Amino acid sequence: MSTELMLAAFLIGVGLCIAGAGTHLYQGFAKQQAMLRYDGKSYVSAMGNVLMSFVCGPYIMLQMGWRHEEGGTMSMTSALVSAVVAFGWAFITGLLFMGMYVAIRF
Repeated sequence: MSTELMLAAFLIGVGLCIAGAGTHLYQGFAKQQAMLRYDGKSYVSAMGNVLMSFVCGPYIMLQMGWRHEEGGTMSMTSALVSAVVAFGWAFITGLLFMGMYVAIRF
């Protein structure tokens, strides 16, 4: 059972690393803030935004959970919900990218 737990933690770690690196690369190259969105000037641009949102989504969700509310306070509920969603999303992202790596490598 501990092997499966470690594998899940590894996949979440891989997903968060890819999401964080992808977010910073996107913000550096596109010169705009990475957001969860599906709009675009054309169909290709909209699909690029959807792909960016899928890959970078866990990191963006973690950042959204740490935003301050009125009065400089932080809501623990939004932080916990965003963390649960982000880690679940990071598992899916990590599983996707590790699956592609294993399929190409072996």
